[in-house]
Amino acid sequence: MSKSAIKLNPAQHAAVTHIDTPLLVLAGAGSGKTRVITEKIAWLIDQGHYGAREIAAITFTNKAAREMKSRIGKRLGRKKIEGLTISTFHSLGWQILRSEPEAAGRRKGLSILDQHTSGDLIREMLPAGAPKDMVYAVQSGIGRYKDAGLNVEQAHAAAKSENAARAAEIYAGYEERLAALNAVDFDDLITIPAKMLEDPVLRTRWRHKLKYLLVDEYQDTSEAQYRLLGKLAADTGAFTAVGDDDQSIYGWRGARPENLVSLKSDWPNLEVVKLEQNYRSTGYILTAANSVISCNPHEFEKQLWSEHGPGEKIAVVEYADEADEAESIARAVVTEVHGGHARFGDCAVLYRSNFQARAIEQQLREYGVPYVVSGGPSWFDAREVRDCLAYLRLLVNPEDNPAFMRVANAPRRGLGSGAMSRLATYADATHKSLFEAAVDPMFQAELPTQAQRGFRSFTNMLIDFNDRAERGDIGEAYAEMIEHIGYLEWLIETDDDPKKADRRRRSIKDLTGWVERLSEATNSADELIARVSLAAGPDDDRNDGADMVRLMTLHAAKGLEFSRVWLAGCEEGLMPHTRSVDEDTIEEERRLMYVGITRAERKLQISYARRRRRGGEQVETTPSRFLDELPEDAISWPARHGSEEASAEDAMDNIAALKAMLEG
Repeated sequence: MSKSAIKLNPAQHAAVTHIDTPLLVLAGAGSGKTRVITEKIAWLIDQGHYGAREIAAITFTNKAAREMKSRIGKRLGRKKIEGLTISTFHSLGWQILRSEPEAAGRRKGLSILDQHTSGDLIREMLPAGAPKDMVYAVQSGIGRYKDAGLNVEQAHAAAKSENAARAAEIYAGYEERLAALNAVDFDDLITIPAKMLEDPVLRTRWRHKLKYLLVDEYQDTSEAQYRLLGKLAADTGAFTAVGDDDQSIYGWRGARPENLVSLKSDWPNLEVVKLEQNYRSTGYILTAANSVISCNPHEFEKQLWSEHGPGEKIAVVEYADEADEAESIARAVVTEVHGGHARFGDCAVLYRSNFQARAIEQQLREYGVPYVVSGGPSWFDAREVRDCLAYLRLLVNPEDNPAFMRVANAPRRGLGSGAMSRLATYADATHKSLFEAAVDPMFQAELPTQAQRGFRSFTNMLIDFNDRAERGDIGEAYAEMIEHIGYLEWLIETDDDPKKADRRRRSIKDLTGWVERLSEATNSADELIARVSLAAGPDDDRNDGADMVRLMTLHAAKGLEFSRVWLAGCEEGLMPHTRSVDEDTIEEERRLMYVGITRAERKLQISYARRRRRGGEQVETTPSRFLDELPEDAISWPARHGSEEASAEDAMDNIAALKAMLEG
């Protein structure tokens, strides 16, 4: 066995070296699962069981894929891992789909519509002025039908609510539009390949190509992802699934922790290895986590333990209101840092809902604490990024209808809703793309002069830059295109907020720079567009390692760890969320609490407020039921147990912190 793998504990060693049957690794929080996957890949290659090209490791995020790629590259060297597949589910699905698009009823050169663009497509099919909530509900409903493998007729039969019925109504037309655009949406990247692999010839080909599978975060797989993996796995079950049923917190987006249980029935010879030794947290933190999660039913029992010693008891603190809570957290962060116990970057404040961040941000600013908010709106959600990505799609393919519709009048070219509506009607009637219709002399002749000029200017610009991109470097052509149209200047003119202008300037600069780098690393325009559509974005982890306090939702915190953690707002209605009580998904909320507790390495405070502003007024609150599930011997709860005197060390730390603030 390799020198690196000798350092594995017995359970990790068993997981790495098991190969005879399918394997499920139940990896508790902080138990070193990424290392197990990395070492297993190395072991499979070193021992000659499989070549690098025959192995696929599948993750859920681009960031996780990059980290795994980096680790295995350092472990074995680049040459030894040449051809190794490490990708997200969606990237793997894209590989299958683009290799034989005809098998999916598509043509070569197909494109991927991101969530925003597919939402725009759905909006066009709904009544004029349909609210965002309706668009999202229909989009989610169609996604659920696809995930379940339902066709249009089955979707109609399964619809039990108004939103579900509306989604079923739109489903057929939406699929027709996608086919006409030679496009797929994100759900299709899983569901279509799973369907394609029902063909025995295609299935055999891909099983021969990918002979061993390793799947991370298996508890987060959806119904369609489970089908896809089942089709890819050889009959012998040459796979390792790694997951933790206690950390399944994405049920609202289709994750099915029961997929872990299904493995046992679908693969009767499944071996199960439990990783229970935690390398992250101290004893009291793990005792609390084990106690809370034990209140959920379990198919697989496990108990986290650590060699780090008991550590400090968890502080459970009651505050008067959210302002009091936020001020105390900010002060505690300053005390930790100026007392020499931590850096700002070692500290995290976690909460259930994004709105809770506002009060905490205000207090951190008051104390001059550097911070970053994670888990909020994506960089891709920014209007300027979405517009500029539409221009990139048009640069490669001027006949991309959703992109054309989005930016034909951004910047303004005199193409208002009337002109665009007439264009869409003409394009539908003549079975042309919007671009083809816009350059059609017969259509142009029907337009007022201003609209004629607007369409002519826009389409001529697209033709010019499309020609430049085909003859030269697409990255350079794109940067020139964005500068040529004066997009940033137009945005700044329409919004006089200087801070917003700076942010938009940086976003556009980051985007064009990112596209230029990608263009150098890809072999075709189609591949470039696919990489952009599948990637998380250039700023996915730009603040990793920065000496700043992290503010984030519990969902965003999964997979991360911090020396000092403050878990705020543990009240009924927030944690667990009211919706989970109404929908009877308390078990998932308890798993969310477990995830929050296990983010802490050395020190954890859990807090609640007696009153909190909700819907514009202060309301009385009740401490979360999960606090009653914490073991008495692992917590310090002054409001319940009586006040405790501050230690001399705490007092000195407070004095030092205040002195540092005054001198700073």
